[in-house]
Amino acid sequence: MNTIIKLVLAVTLAFGLSSSAAAQSSKYKCMIQMNAYEGEEAYVIISLINPQGGYDKTLSVLGPDKQWYNTLKEWYKFQNKSKEKLHAVTGASIGGGDRAVKVLEIDQDKLNKGYKLRFESAVEEQKYHTTDAEVLLTTDGITTRTNGKGYIRFVKLTKAQ
Repeated sequence: MNTIIKLVLAVTLAFGLSSSAAAQSSKYKCMIQMNAYEGEEAYVIISLINPQGGYDKTLSVLGPDKQWYNTLKEWYKFQNKSKEKLHAVTGASIGGGDRAVKVLEIDQDKLNKGYKLRFESAVEEQKYHTTDAEVLLTTDGITTRTNGKGYIRFVKLTKAQ
């Protein structure tokens, strides 16, 4: 009987730890509104940037063809070093005047610690924007509308239910 109780407690504790680890991240709907520019569809990378200004993780890639990833120069350097698997975070590129909505999963332990979301953009045969938009990962900053500096008009995040 004692062994059964210990086993039940161990399983309960293990389940509790794994579910609390999963509860530490939240999902956010991220709407990207593009400027009405002329040309091909933009490739946009959404990255988690650490407090030192370096890439921590790729959260989303808007652009399906790997052959064009090298046009996003700074992120591409990180990608080549990290060898991050991207198949779960890729999607369609986004055209001038269009909007896209992506769901991003963000670890709550990154909030209020100096992390940012960087939106990097490139359009074929046009200018590349290393930092088209940046969202501060603070309690208030994460849901504040952020204007872009290049192809992105603005980005807006809302907490998903």
